[in-house]
Amino acid sequence: MSGTVVVVGSANVDLVVDVPRHPGPGETVLGGRLRRSPGGKGANQAVAAARAGGADTWFLGALGRDGAADLLLESLTGAGVHEDLVALSDEATGTALIWITDDGENAIIVAPGANSEVAVDDAAAARLAQADVVLVQLEIPLETVVAAARARRDGARFVLNAAPSRELPPEVWAELDLLVVNEHEARDLAPAAGALGSNDAAAAAGTGERAAVGPEDLATALLEKVPAVVITLGGDGALVAERGADPVTVPAPKVTAVDTTGAGDTFCGVLAAALAGGAGLADAARLASAAAALAVTKPGAQAAVPTAEETADLAKEPA
Repeated sequence: MSGTVVVVGSANVDLVVDVPRHPGPGETVLGGRLRRSPGGKGANQAVAAARAGGADTWFLGALGRDGAADLLLESLTGAGVHEDLVALSDEATGTALIWITDDGENAIIVAPGANSEVAVDDAAAARLAQADVVLVQLEIPLETVVAAARARRDGARFVLNAAPSRELPPEVWAELDLLVVNEHEARDLAPAAGALGSNDAAAAAGTGERAAVGPEDLATALLEKVPAVVITLGGDGALVAERGADPVTVPAPKVTAVDTTGAGDTFCGVLAAALAGGAGLADAARLASAAAALAVTKPGAQAAVPTAEETADLAKEPA
């Protein structure tokens, strides 16, 4: 697979602990051993685009002048990601606090640190202008998201993984070529598209019966704002929707989950890499689903990203 991807986003050191269950408000739960590993949605997606997707990949981000930065740079370069556009900040490297239950489900709190200083300078703008796909998330300032989109060349695809969920201003909506969200994020954003009825909008916003709005309804609403949408469905795969075409559900290979941390990021990185290489959206989503499935079978985020060969082999198997 060929093509060039620039990932603009966050880089965090992940502090991970296993727990028997997620704690409730005011509750203390005794967990297992503490693990320290490279993460952050942007860095995870860059590693996935390069290692599992096979794309020529640059990462634009910011790190602190600390030991956590060394851990992240080693992981990025080890995966084949170009780190020329990584800036050093006086702020601490971003940190994610993650607890994981026995069934592999996780809960995450992020302290942004240096991620709040990610910006598009002249060197970054020049590299963005050479990319086939620009992939961004929402753990960085929104003005940087807009700047990255506007720096892309004509014909390049701007992909936003709208996570963590937050309200998008009009200038972000206006730049989107492809929106990638999970069901929760889709429900948060769909009312902003203005295409749901009042009852459905209330359900999508969480003030009514959430089950009333399915993935296809959400995708239809979001297509009022963007040309194409991918809604990830966890173990059920992904829904691919484009204007003027029937939606397609892409199944996910069945695996036993060990740790779901970074699975969505693996999906996004491989999706971007496949698109950069010329794949259609549905085919790109099939490859991305295979990579994400493999990622949940191992602990960690970047460490669990499979190789391009492993991803391609699983994608060939019947779902």
